[in-house]
Amino acid sequence: MNSEFIIKLSARFSRLRRFGEKIAASRFTKKAALAAATGFGLGLSPFASGTAGALLGIPLILCLAGAWAGSIAWQIFWCVILTAAAVPLCDVAEKHFKQKDDRRIVADEYLTFPIGLVGLPICIPSLVMAFITNRIFDILKPPPANWAQEIPGGTGIVADDAISALYSLALNHIIFSLFMTNMPPP
Repeated sequence: MNSEFIIKLSARFSRLRRFGEKIAASRFTKKAALAAATGFGLGLSPFASGTAGALLGIPLILCLAGAWAGSIAWQIFWCVILTAAAVPLCDVAEKHFKQKDDRRIVADEYLTFPIGLVGLPICIPSLVMAFITNRIFDILKPPPANWAQEIPGGTGIVADDAISALYSLALNHIIFSLFMTNMPPP
């Protein structure tokens, strides 16, 4: 990927990174950010920490179900807010753990999970489908998701998951239109 593009993209998210630095300045807010970044302990799982952390995406989307029932514009709004919130959390955690995209950092997993459900009903089949496809694309990281990891800080940690979630969204709509359109409402 063009390094100039990566630098420009990183500069655009520098405000979110600076916000992450402000969070890290306070001991209390740093602890809260680390708790959220590690999925309130799920990221500490010795096995498949990303998958364990991504499980938080399910109760998160269920909490948003009322807003999700509205327009697609509101769904996209919430996805943007959650994705943007993940950047400073992941940035603080990366600096704390002193390792690029440490496996314990899972805020990127659960805060980008709702992207895979934009335009789809919130029901058990769609949640299961979205979880599976989200994990597959996050593990495979097809381009440009794999290139996004080169972006420094929390922006790079979150960008690859957001892009993978867009792949998940596309596949979920295909699956839904082929197999689930005649499903009774939840």
